[in-house]
Amino acid sequence: MTETATQHTAKVLAVIPCLNEAYYLASLVDHLVQDAAATALPLTIAIVDGGSTDGTVGIAQALCARYPSVTLLHNKARIQSAAVNLAVASTDADFIIRVDAHAGYPDGFCAALIAEQKKINADSVVVSMETIGNPGFQAAVAAAQNSKLGNGGSAHRNSAGEGCWVDHGHHALMRVSAFRAVGGYDETFSHNEDAELDLRLRKAGFKIWLCGGTSILYYPRSSPLPLFRQYFNFGKGRARTTLKHRARPRLRQLAPTAVAPAAALALLTPFTALAAFPLLAWAFICIAYGLKIGLRADDRSLFAAGPAIMLMHSGWSFGFWCGVAGEVLKRKGSQ
Repeated sequence: MTETATQHTAKVLAVIPCLNEAYYLASLVDHLVQDAAATALPLTIAIVDGGSTDGTVGIAQALCARYPSVTLLHNKARIQSAAVNLAVASTDADFIIRVDAHAGYPDGFCAALIAEQKKINADSVVVSMETIGNPGFQAAVAAAQNSKLGNGGSAHRNSAGEGCWVDHGHHALMRVSAFRAVGGYDETFSHNEDAELDLRLRKAGFKIWLCGGTSILYYPRSSPLPLFRQYFNFGKGRARTTLKHRARPRLRQLAPTAVAPAAALALLTPFTALAAFPLLAWAFICIAYGLKIGLRADDRSLFAAGPAIMLMHSGWSFGFWCGVAGEVLKRKGSQ
């Protein structure tokens, strides 16, 4: 056993929230189990299923039979926030690691997080993510999400050479005591629950560290409508977080919110042509940016990164304003 392996004394629970992840689940769990053995990490795995109908449950049951360290929990609430809370409620682990079923994890990922936490003594260790996709529209979406116009320069959307303290990042490892101290995820959030939890962690004095030594691969939506719907939900969740905590959005979050108002202003085009200018200027920038991405990569299929960015921005913007309107109406109704 190596010196590094003998240092792993903390109990660690990997939580995999899933819903219809039959394609990814078995290979992911196999990788986590084998990797834990290779690094002598005392890792248990909780698969938390939200009512899958594609065979995921049967695969999970087979994995439980194969590996004593794997358990299956049933998440009646279906959403990811409830899944993680359910797993944490009954664990005696010192740390949890949130694992996404449709993401790719490098060898030594869990052990690297534990080592980083031990070195920094952070309450939460988050990671950066790189988006990749199969040739076609998914690859264009990946290029869009990896670009500054697509992600706004978010720290965890870019490869981090050095670790740093951050306000938010892609959730990976968290101290169970810190998670419980702030009440875990807010289960009324189906999206943006991670950013909302990070805000409460910081308010309570806990610290979040972006690990520079490891990152994950993320596979984005592969068609336009699901991509728009995903970002609509992201925007709606961000609106709820902003209003719940009276938080001031960052500039990179404020900029996309202008798309929906610009679209509304464009309805006045029959009265004045200038009304369409903001929307047309935004569309031109996105399309030109997509062309630049494709030309730099010498891949014409990536020209679709421009339209992908437009779907992401518009989905986020319309979702944000729908979220604001919904929260305002809800509060008026409760008065």
